[in-house]
Amino acid sequence: MSRHWMNFWKSEDGATAVEYGLIAAIIATVLVGATGSLKSALTVMYSTILTQFFGATS
Repeated sequence: MSRHWMNFWKSEDGATAVEYGLIAAIIATVLVGATGSLKSALTVMYSTILTQFFGATS
């Protein structure tokens, strides 16, 4: 029985999948954070473009 547990603890099966899962979670967290901070900047830029466009066409 102890040999079974030693093999279990030494086994690295599935470790790569866990590592890829952690990397994907970190990337998703960064993207969600970046989206929140970019939202206000994009809104201001879009509003400025619209103001200039409608000012030029009127």
